Amino acid sequence: VVRATKEGNGREVALLDYGAGNVRSLRNALKKLGCRVVDIESPAELAQAERVVFPGVGSFGAAVDTLRKKGYMEPLRDHVLEGKPFLGI
Repeated sequence: VVRATKEGNGREVALLDYGAGNVRSLRNALKKLGCRVVDIESPAELAQAERVVFPGVGSFGAAVDTLRKKGYMEPLRDHVLEGKPFLGI
């Protein structure tokens, strides 16, 4: 859970930008909450992330295809199954 404080809590949140969703607005909202946003640029980085925000799209099938092609599907599934914080939008 990420909570904002007056000083900003400096919590690191990994943002999975796989080419879909309104990532810019989401990044700005997270920063407003005092989060330090780190872009995930590879499946290996996703596997190392503690907190992940996963922006969605209207076309779920196309999003899943893109996640598979870029190698994010298994690390994303593992992250969720490990019980790590995850926000899917």
